[in-house]
Amino acid sequence: MQIRPITQADIPALFEVRVATHQNAMTIAELERLGITPGSVATMLGTTHAGWLCEDGGRVVGFAMGNRETGELWVIALLPDYLGRGIGSQLLRAVEAWLGEQGWDRIWLTTDTDVSLRAYTFYRQHGWVDDRIEGGDRYMVKHLKA
Repeated sequence: MQIRPITQADIPALFEVRVATHQNAMTIAELERLGITPGSVATMLGTTHAGWLCEDGGRVVGFAMGNRETGELWVIALLPDYLGRGIGSQLLRAVEAWLGEQGWDRIWLTTDTDVSLRAYTFYRQHGWVDDRIEGGDRYMVKHLKA
């Protein structure tokens, strides 16, 4: 398996992974209603966002992206068969390091308010802490520098 930066050519595969997740599952139509389309992601990757993906035999199995303008971990998604292999941790660290290089010492994300979901435990294990619940989302933060 290989971790590498996301390119514009990877965008279709990112959507395949994103809609295949079990928790926080979203359809293409739901993503479109949020303004998340292949075109919008291409624009983001060319301006404000960067990301990394994991390939297994040339197949994209997970990815993560961050926003340099806001300090947000924007998305992390893995195919269900690849959970528990450390891939998410590697992708998370890549985005966290990049956000730190962009000058952020406090980064943030939103996730589900349900603490029984895998994502909440994953983020807590990686040093993220609760910030607030607002608009039906849990906001978590991580301080990159002491």
